[in-house]
Amino acid sequence: MAEVKPEEIITHPPMDQLQGFEYCIDSNPSWGEAIALGFQHYVLALGTAVMIPTFLVPLMGGSDDDKVRVVQTLLFVTGINTLIQTLFGTRLPTVIGGSYAFVVPIISIIDDSSLRQITDDHQRFLQTMRAIQGALIVSSCIQIILGYSQLWGICSRFFSPLGMVPVVSLVGFGLFDRGFPVVGRCVEIGVPMLILFVASSQYLKHLQVRGLPISERFSLLITITIIWVYAHLLTVSGAYKHHPERTQVNCRTDRANLISSAPWIKIPYPLQWGAPTFDAGHSFGMMAAVFASLIESTGAYKAAARLASATPPPAHVLSRGIGWQGIGILLDGLFGTAAGSTVSVENVGLLGSTRVGSRRVIQISAAFMIFFSIMGKFGALFASIPFIIFAAVYCVLFGIVAAVGLSLLQFTNMNSMRNLFITGVSIFLGLSVPQYFFKYTSSAQRGPAHTKAEWFNDYINTIFSSPPTVALIVAVFLDNTLDVSGTAGDRGMAWWARFRKFQGDSRNEEFYTLPFNLNRFFPPS
Repeated sequence: MAEVKPEEIITHPPMDQLQGFEYCIDSNPSWGEAIALGFQHYVLALGTAVMIPTFLVPLMGGSDDDKVRVVQTLLFVTGINTLIQTLFGTRLPTVIGGSYAFVVPIISIIDDSSLRQITDDHQRFLQTMRAIQGALIVSSCIQIILGYSQLWGICSRFFSPLGMVPVVSLVGFGLFDRGFPVVGRCVEIGVPMLILFVASSQYLKHLQVRGLPISERFSLLITITIIWVYAHLLTVSGAYKHHPERTQVNCRTDRANLISSAPWIKIPYPLQWGAPTFDAGHSFGMMAAVFASLIESTGAYKAAARLASATPPPAHVLSRGIGWQGIGILLDGLFGTAAGSTVSVENVGLLGSTRVGSRRVIQISAAFMIFFSIMGKFGALFASIPFIIFAAVYCVLFGIVAAVGLSLLQFTNMNSMRNLFITGVSIFLGLSVPQYFFKYTSSAQRGPAHTKAEWFNDYINTIFSSPPTVALIVAVFLDNTLDVSGTAGDRGMAWWARFRKFQGDSRNEEFYTLPFNLNRFFPPS
């Protein structure tokens, strides 16, 4: 029997750039297609932009009018931050939107006894918003300093492909509670949306109109429109008339109260809620969320680079992006968005679903965000899409991002017991530890960390409630301390090394050079 040669067995060699993309980071579709794709990214970003204020504003004492203004402000700042990041930050096609990592310290501020004793709801809302603004402004310095000082780039020297696998994977997997658990609240809308989106984007992806794969490119817009109309027909036909209140809130299309409360035209502006107030305890607690956001964004940038068919961002570019993201959190504090910023994971996943990683598409989506946040009534119309519909889409898009993280294993030796141990333990603890914190908080109405120092509680409860953050702590520690000698090749460092420096690979200049010849004034370090 003839001996099988190793090269005949390996049919899928490791690849620096993901293949099969119609448009990569610096190639652009036609203007008409780019505008439609940009609008699709805008619609997808609405899910988080509406959900965070819908959850937080009532707890702050705010009315429907206040909620609409916060949604408008969050979308407006998301548009600005996205433009800044795609022009001057990492330059990757990423939407910079609201982050759930900030929920724990924000709820801690809401529960502050000095704010709880305010009897007038609107005044309590304003005072709480100002306290959140102050905490965001102060805590933004974490990312600004780590980014512009290049400290985060130096820290990234300890990141190997093996260490990044759990982090990038849990950027997607860690959001599982935003997927089917939410779909299950209204299965008659969520499940059809999930099935239709998978069918349209995958099984019908070869369906073309005038040479354009319309089903693959615009499956999100097509399926959301169909299911939104279907959900509206269920609402007007009285299908939920005698159902419990929770079912009506989740399933009906007329319960958002956004369109009636939205002004026709309203331009968000800095300090629109009044002068921010500053409290050391609030600021220290918020810093934990900023740190968690930094780690989540680092993983999301790695995924976005792969889904834009680009090389991994060099340390200098990664630090530059984190610095600008810190500026974005500063803008969140100045404008009053009620949350900090991070990379929108669902929009990263959409790059893979459409196979379009063009930077221009994301910049167009940012323009839509700014425009519709100012034109209140029109923006509120799209923002009234039931969140169940978005949750069904998240089941697919978060999975794509998680799979991108797993794809980094191709550069490592997975026949090594050391690597299997690090990967398995860090992924498991990255899921298990935050789940423990979530379950504990749900049952006890407080986090596991419960001392007299509220800022310390917020720190611990926030850090260990973030799956990518726990995964990074475990994976990077084990990867840099466990049998390190002679394992650089097994960890994937040989492949990773040339992408650490801007000049390490000729493609870096093509993908990450600043526009308007700004590299003359801000050369790569």
